[in-house]
Amino acid sequence: MNAGRTAQDPAPSGAAAPAQPDAEERREQPKQRRKRRGPGPVVLLVLPGLVTLSGVAGFFALNGGFPVESEQDAGPERSAAAAGVDASYVPWLRKAADGCAAVTPSLLAAQIDQLSGWSNDTGELSGQKGIAAFTGDQWEKWGEDADGNGRSSPRDPADAVMALGRQDCSLAGEVTGLRTEGRVNGDLVDLTLAAFATGADEVAGAGGVPDAAAAYVAEVKGLLSRYASLDEADSGAAPAAAGAILAAPVPALTVTSPYGSRQHPLTGVTKLHTGVDFAAAQGAQVYAARGGQVVFAALTSAYGNRVVVDHGTIEGKRLQTTYSHLSRIDVAVGQTVATGAPVGLAGSTGLSTGPHLHFEVIYDGYYTDPQPWLAPSG
Repeated sequence: MNAGRTAQDPAPSGAAAPAQPDAEERREQPKQRRKRRGPGPVVLLVLPGLVTLSGVAGFFALNGGFPVESEQDAGPERSAAAAGVDASYVPWLRKAADGCAAVTPSLLAAQIDQLSGWSNDTGELSGQKGIAAFTGDQWEKWGEDADGNGRSSPRDPADAVMALGRQDCSLAGEVTGLRTEGRVNGDLVDLTLAAFATGADEVAGAGGVPDAAAAYVAEVKGLLSRYASLDEADSGAAPAAAGAILAAPVPALTVTSPYGSRQHPLTGVTKLHTGVDFAAAQGAQVYAARGGQVVFAALTSAYGNRVVVDHGTIEGKRLQTTYSHLSRIDVAVGQTVATGAPVGLAGSTGLSTGPHLHFEVIYDGYYTDPQPWLAPSG
């Protein structure tokens, strides 16, 4: 069975800097738009009515080392207003795309728009439920209780968004492998969307985007501009009173790739580069930039060996630093580290073109430019 949603399935009912929609478009509520459908035979259904999406105030607990913004932050509200998305969905769209090079928040949002028009009241006759239009079999494979409320449901927007992100990221991995082997050609996002629509086997058989997936790919990509603001950082400045309070994580702070929007050197996808890349030789020692507690230390697909240290609060807001692409991890979750303590060795694990340290600062749940935080090396 193909990993994606095949063209034979009932048509769905229910993360670039493209041009922004005008102000009137941004105020439009996506949940009121008619549902769009993917490629393949279309069975016309009459919806019993669109229900109003409610805020999900219990979604926002910052757990572990991954940044999830609070619903009370002004940043997600600004992004939501610009994109016409319920503000409560923004942190989950960003978290679902975190660490997956081919998937952006805007891509997930455009897919949801195409699948359901943001309606949580998808048709029972099609067997698809929730804003991401999962069938029972698909949910059994991809669904989890993302927000920790004790139940896993495709009608829970947090669960649905995270499940869609997991599915997309898995498909992106499959088509990346096919492209590396020379079996398919094309843009990674196009191939991922095609695999979602028809399955990775169909993409492999066609050597690229199959005809059956072309309409779906085009429609989703046509919606990306509406949601481009979701890919932008909402808060990038260090607090004025904080100053350069972080020590250098490597002896020489030689920047090879700065914080900001860039085209990924391996995937070709343009998205926010969430940290700074510092030159570091293979096996060079990497140090904690400030004292704190290790909240994440494990191998990830995109970041490779990754360590996240929680430094507590600065001016009432939580501060974390991350250390990625390590060749070795020298700390464990729960361990307390001092400023300058070894956390691992530099390397090139994950999606990396060569040995270096990818260093991030997460302040109040947002990625922010690390350089204003860092004291000069030496």
